Amino acid sequence: MEHGILTWAGFVALILFLLALDLFVFHREAHEVSFREATLFSVFWIALGLTFGAVVWIWMGHQAGGEYLAGYLIEKSLSVDNIFVFALIFSYFGVPAKYQHRVLFWGIVGALVFRAAFIAGGAALLERFHWTVYVFGGFLVLTGIRMAMHRDEEVHPERNPVLKVFRRFVPITADYRGQRFWIREAGRRMATPLLAVLVLVETTDILFAVDSIPAIFAVTRDPFIVFTSNAFAILGLRALYFMLAGMIGRFVYLKPGLAIVLVYVGIKMLLSSVYKIPVWASLGFIAVVIAVAILASLRKTAAATPAQPTDGAAS
Repeated sequence: MEHGILTWAGFVALILFLLALDLFVFHREAHEVSFREATLFSVFWIALGLTFGAVVWIWMGHQAGGEYLAGYLIEKSLSVDNIFVFALIFSYFGVPAKYQHRVLFWGIVGALVFRAAFIAGGAALLERFHWTVYVFGGFLVLTGIRMAMHRDEEVHPERNPVLKVFRRFVPITADYRGQRFWIREAGRRMATPLLAVLVLVETTDILFAVDSIPAIFAVTRDPFIVFTSNAFAILGLRALYFMLAGMIGRFVYLKPGLAIVLVYVGIKMLLSSVYKIPVWASLGFIAVVIAVAILASLRKTAAATPAQPTDGAAS
């Protein structure tokens, strides 16, 4: 591997330390995550991700630093779309708010493992078969077009084929048993509905990874940068969910913005043999598109948001 075993081992150790800190210190006891707590953790994860980007810049140069930031921004933007799906899943299963963090925690642990495998496979394909770059590029363009044309498409958790198979072969209790995934009842090992939710969250994230991993390969072919930018973006997904879940409906132009980004990075891959678009041009374009989509969404939905009464008005 280009960066060496020690570099990869050091980064994995850092991720494991951060996950252990989150699970055994900050969220040792199951509790409902408040907006304030979620905002503070979101700021922490974003600051940590950007700080690592600065480390990449200093250590590997400005080109690698720009590639990391572009990959981080792509994954962070796409992860906002995950939040809407997670909210639907939790609502469908009636997951108590205090148990949602545990599901997302283990969902992200699984996501890191699966994405590492996808990245390794994608890097091997691109290195051995150059023509796969055109497959990835065409796939991203088609995905972006489909996202733009079906942005109001509904998600139906009950139709997930993996969930159907899980329910068929794994006995599940009728109700939640705290934050436990497995219990033993009458000498029989049974799953709780919380495990079914975790399975659905995991399979949903795998589908999202199919879009996001090729998109990051459009800005860099370095597996280390692809994985690290991906990892730091999804590590903050839990806090971002608890911060934005209540207002996700306001981002009405986010999907069209993400569709434009996917089409752009797809075209970038298709043109890579003819003209390499500078990474800073890509970073600027992606940042502007996402910023415009978010600001336009907030402006459009501001009038529909009921004004909060002031203390004077309330009295």
